[in-house]
Amino acid sequence: MQNLPSEALPIVSPAHREQLFTIVRSVPWLMACLREARQLDLTDWFIAAGAIRNAVWDHLHGRDCSARPADIDLVHFSRTLPRAADARLQTQLAASTPGQMWDVTNQAHVHTWYGAGQANAPQLSPLCSTLHGISMWPETATAVGVRLEADDSLTLAAPLGLEDLFAQRLRWNPRLVSREIFLRRVSEKHFLARWPGLTLMA
Repeated sequence: MQNLPSEALPIVSPAHREQLFTIVRSVPWLMACLREARQLDLTDWFIAAGAIRNAVWDHLHGRDCSARPADIDLVHFSRTLPRAADARLQTQLAASTPGQMWDVTNQAHVHTWYGAGQANAPQLSPLCSTLHGISMWPETATAVGVRLEADDSLTLAAPLGLEDLFAQRLRWNPRLVSREIFLRRVSEKHFLARWPGLTLMA
């Protein structure tokens, strides 16, 4: 967390942290993916975004959490690994988890390709950590990641807190994307139809 810009980080409720970890540990496919990701021995890594968010919202809607997202987002940070290494890591993970797609992204390289080919895309300065990258994601409830440590403990990345995730609030994070992009994601991902208990924040 010390690598984030100097703005104050939200305080994560210990109760929410433990509830999140309990949900994660209750999902066999998610724990299996965390174990596979741990084998890569990456620096500053987390499984994040839809894999975590969807499991929580399914749980809060009283559903089992067996439905996997289309792909698993694995984010990490290394200035020494080349950008091409991510594709090799994706192939390696896909081979060890048949039927599961992965999206591996080294946050140290995001500024070199973000917005390429998009009109009026904001210029992104180099990120300084994985947590910094997660803090820029479009929805506050999506900006959450979990890592499985060598001793099987879990580490949380929640630079925008967990309040919106557990309150089931769809809130725009304005740090990088426009509100138009946020609303497009809400529509394209069918958030409100899939989880009718969500509230879209004005």
